[in-house]
Amino acid sequence: MTHHWQASVRRGLPLLLGLLLGLGLPVSAWAKERLFWLLRDLPPLTIFEGTGKGQGVIDQLLPLLIEQMPEYDHSIVRVNRARGIQMLQAPTFTCDPTLLWTPERARYVHFSIPSLGVMSSGLVVRRKDQHLLDPYLHNHQVDLQALLGSTVLKLGVVAQRSYSPAVDELLKTLPDTTLSRHYGNDAVTSLLQMQQHDRLQLVLGYWPEVRYLLQQQGWPTDDYAFYPIQGVEQYQLLRVGCSDTPLGREAISHINKLLLPLRNDTLPDLYAQWLAPQMREQYLHDSLHLFGEHP
Repeated sequence: MTHHWQASVRRGLPLLLGLLLGLGLPVSAWAKERLFWLLRDLPPLTIFEGTGKGQGVIDQLLPLLIEQMPEYDHSIVRVNRARGIQMLQAPTFTCDPTLLWTPERARYVHFSIPSLGVMSSGLVVRRKDQHLLDPYLHNHQVDLQALLGSTVLKLGVVAQRSYSPAVDELLKTLPDTTLSRHYGNDAVTSLLQMQQHDRLQLVLGYWPEVRYLLQQQGWPTDDYAFYPIQGVEQYQLLRVGCSDTPLGREAISHINKLLLPLRNDTLPDLYAQWLAPQMREQYLHDSLHLFGEHP
């Protein structure tokens, strides 16, 4: 009799468990996957401190994505560029909403469709040093390879940051002695301070970001000039990138659906507000054609 009763209990356990789950009782197996969003201080995309704190383009995009992805628990992690890349390479469930596609990153990151066209990187120089660039300018674009190959000027860059595949490849061809790499959290500001103290003459950067940081330092933007790099497209396409894992790929398929309506009007308008006034109208016009045949 006892044996028969024990067998009945064993058979009934799965049924009982199913009933408890149906009542919505907490069971650890039901816990949502936690998605870690990697953010770095990247004005005007993300703004951690100062004027406009929390008002960057991606600062405003991220809550829209999170709200429409209730299938996950979400955490926001602040990292520098090097740490962010390290986390994306690990088998964790991480996404970065501010990535440029590069062949190297595509080996370990699953990318979304383009979300936003941003102004390409270029050379930032103080007006008092502008004459140093004159021999290397063609149609207001600078021949970076010729400039650094035949002068002793130093170029400040942020370590492990991508400046577009074309610029990244160009940097690889330059002698290490011409580059000053910065690894810190406030890397661009630090490079601009080094430029102020004549420890380097050129900074590779994105003009909307540099303008914002100069204003935060109280330095007049009119004291600086920006030059696009010869052979580089005027705009580059920003994307969301997640770790290339089953969870990361699943998240990107959902993110792609959410980005389609946002990238046509919401995001370009948010970005245009941070451009120099004379550039806004042209950018908004150009933004209508940046995604071409992308789905």
